[in-house]
Amino acid sequence: MNITVFCGASAGNKSIYREKTIELGKWLAKCNFNLVYGGGNNGLMGLLADSVLAENGKVIGVMPTFLMKQEMAHTNLTEFIEVDDMTTRKNILIEKADAFIALPGGLGTLEEIADVISWSKVGKNKKPAVFYNVDNYYAPLEKMLDRMVKANFLEQAQRNNVLFSDNLTEIANYIQTYKVVPLF
Repeated sequence: MNITVFCGASAGNKSIYREKTIELGKWLAKCNFNLVYGGGNNGLMGLLADSVLAENGKVIGVMPTFLMKQEMAHTNLTEFIEVDDMTTRKNILIEKADAFIALPGGLGTLEEIADVISWSKVGKNKKPAVFYNVDNYYAPLEKMLDRMVKANFLEQAQRNNVLFSDNLTEIANYIQTYKVVPLF
């Protein structure tokens, strides 16, 4: 099973972000899940890839040529896919995934996981999406999605297709037992 993980090219300002990223990487390898990610060697991206590789897991990185120096492409991956642009990168990250997890990150991370979730509305994504809610990082977003439901801008069924959790056992169960909630 391929798990695409969206996360920051920065490590953030709290040690818990780094600790939980390493824990996630070890967990992915232990579960025999392959990591698919943005291909970087910096920040949480690099920590995640290194922790999967340290446990003999498989890591697939996807990065556009123009970012390879800026984000320092990871050179030790199982597979590295060089692409022309960010749209192609995102499409490959989504196509290769059986499930998605978002670690803490910035606007790029948010944009990637938001596309995954919004694509479920139009039938282009039928795979589970998880916010790994380290240190309640995504709690405000979870409240925002609930507010969207109350305001009738988001259907409850679509909201139910997204998990916010800081518990890897709960995340594993969600991914392994996920059933698509029809939105049409």
